[in-house]
Amino acid sequence: MRYRLTFIAGLALGYVLGTRAGRERYEQLKKSARQVAENPAVRNTAESAAQQGRAFAGKAYHVVSDKVGDRVHVPDAFTARVRSLRERNVNGSGEDDWGTSNT
Repeated sequence: MRYRLTFIAGLALGYVLGTRAGRERYEQLKKSARQVAENPAVRNTAESAAQQGRAFAGKAYHVVSDKVGDRVHVPDAFTARVRSLRERNVNGSGEDDWGTSNT
């Protein structure tokens, strides 16, 4: 899905840059993209996908750590981060701050 969205964004960007329709067409595309991004269904789907990704990452961590055991050292920073995210999800907040900037 990520690659499809990247492809579509690239296609739209190429169209905008390559078109001779000018500023008016660019503004139409920009408005359409904003409407899609602000659509509640799109936002809900994106949040559901993020929550599923976090759940699968947690399960994968357990499966890998059970199979690998003590043969590979997992950095303490990583295990602490996973533990804190798991505790946050148990306490009712499904949000995380990975990849976000507070600037």
